[in-house]
Amino acid sequence: MPRVLHVSQPSPPSNAAVAAHYDTLDPIYRDLWGQHVHHGLWTTGRETAAEATENMSRRVLGGLALVPGAHVADIGCGYGGTARIAAEVHGAQVLGLTLSAAQKREADRQPVMRGSVKIRVQDWKEAAFAAGSFDALFALESLEHFADKAGFARMARAAVRPGGRVAVTTWLAADRVAPWARRHLLDAVCREAQVAALVTARELRDMFCAAGFSEVLAEDLSPRVGRTWSVILARLMWRMLTRRDYWSFLIKSRARDRIFALTAVRIRLGYATDCFRYGYFVWQ
Repeated sequence: MPRVLHVSQPSPPSNAAVAAHYDTLDPIYRDLWGQHVHHGLWTTGRETAAEATENMSRRVLGGLALVPGAHVADIGCGYGGTARIAAEVHGAQVLGLTLSAAQKREADRQPVMRGSVKIRVQDWKEAAFAAGSFDALFALESLEHFADKAGFARMARAAVRPGGRVAVTTWLAADRVAPWARRHLLDAVCREAQVAALVTARELRDMFCAAGFSEVLAEDLSPRVGRTWSVILARLMWRMLTRRDYWSFLIKSRARDRIFALTAVRIRLGYATDCFRYGYFVWQ
């Protein structure tokens, strides 16, 4: 009989573990990424990394059809970079949720010249939004931390008014993944980055349709975002060569989340082998 390979699925991360991950790595994330802790979107290939990450924010917001004064929820808002673009460019009133106290402190330091941005340290499941509270809602690379993605879809359906939109960008698994890639790339990334087991694009689309949404857009952006990790790894290597604090943290520290350096390598390999995907979705 053929040998069956049993691959253990990563355990769902706790809120405390996700918060600790971002709080511990806060100085490194801000140094390597800046105000946008998410993938960049290279549309011409000539963008700087900063331009590419802003491209991604604008792409997500562009799918929401925002008007001045729109009430918007940013679930997993990070340092509030995309929330501030929604406020300043579109005149939106944005409520952002994060689990990280360090992210909120940094977000609260940033001025907003138009619209408004309010950040809370709060789990989305405890927010208890009133029905139809928002004109739009988005989750830019936060949904991967949620084990109950179907529950998130139902919450979003209740929180957004009829006719309102929800935009999501998220890490995904390819439809077909070799057992070695599942074990050493996808599942390892999930454990190291405090991410729940990755789903496929089809699985995620089915969850949102089951929650009562109609699909406006579904797009695989993987070919235009993988470069992010080449940039991050190059920056990380340079910091380790030139900064003692990086060397001390990544090599000598006992902090659990210092494994981030290895995780970045796994994600880059995931894109190179086509087992790691990046999806952009808009639902109404």
